[in-house]
Amino acid sequence: MLVKELAAFLDAPFEGNPDLRLRSVASLEDASADDLSFVGKGRAAKLATESSAGCLLVPPDFHNPAARTLIRTRDPRAAAALAIRKLHPSPEPPSGIHPTAVLGPGVVIGSRVHIGPHVSIGAGVHIGDHVSIGAGSVIGDYVHIGEGTVIHPRVTLYAEVTLGRNVILHSGCVIGADGFGFVFTNGTYEKFPQVGRVEIGDNVEVGANCTIDRAALGVTMIGEGTKLDNMVHIAHNCRIGRHVVIAAQTGLSGGVIVEDYAVIGGQVGIGDKAVIQSKAVLGSGSGVLTSKIVRGGQVMWGTPARPLKDHLEQLAVLSQLAKKRRK
Repeated sequence: MLVKELAAFLDAPFEGNPDLRLRSVASLEDASADDLSFVGKGRAAKLATESSAGCLLVPPDFHNPAARTLIRTRDPRAAAALAIRKLHPSPEPPSGIHPTAVLGPGVVIGSRVHIGPHVSIGAGVHIGDHVSIGAGSVIGDYVHIGEGTVIHPRVTLYAEVTLGRNVILHSGCVIGADGFGFVFTNGTYEKFPQVGRVEIGDNVEVGANCTIDRAALGVTMIGEGTKLDNMVHIAHNCRIGRHVVIAAQTGLSGGVIVEDYAVIGGQVGIGDKAVIQSKAVLGSGSGVLTSKIVRGGQVMWGTPARPLKDHLEQLAVLSQLAKKRRK
């Protein structure tokens, strides 16, 4: 792809050689003369002067004393993501059903669908157009899979799960297993039947080995555009809003509500029925107590989670106490 073609695609101005052919996207450190790279924040500007990249995606105020070929854009990282789709397109699997796949009665399959080896699909499943289902996946009865969804190998969807359009489920996901619901009676734990469902909205991506439990009653819901990292656990009856980001090894207990645009770091634990309001941020390793309300826009850290300023002040006090004890 030529520099001028990429600039036109990004609707961004360029400087330098318009006919330079770009073959791939690489980091500043590893890029060569036919690679595209991008300049983000911090050390990236310094690295850019030493990089061998043929073309750079840079912010509008980037200084260009060496008259390098570059494309100016307000968000170089976002522009790089678009460029990767052009320069590194994902291969489309061939449409068709592998002969080892097993389909139950009443399955409806759209056009240009790929169903890989040893896939098991239950009764009454509806599969939209341009869906890909990887090898060894198990799709339970009456599941609905929206158009353009990609299910990687070894994913399990229990019965009555609903996936929106353009959902990505990575390997090892288990969606719709029973929630952890038990009633203690007469000295033993009796299972509370989990008869609810899971609904996942459009453009959601779920990382490898995530688990999303069905509701005990009602719906466990993941909103449009939300992204879950690897090994995230969403318990029964949780409701995750739109465009929420949750990093790896985080666990949500039953009935948690996370509102739109919240950001949750890695290894966060959230107790039953807590509420994380819109645009709140939970730092990595935080612990949110049962029924706690984290106010919208707050940045919280620590266990129990508290405002970042308070958390840092307490760390400073503990540091001083340690010094005094040594004295």
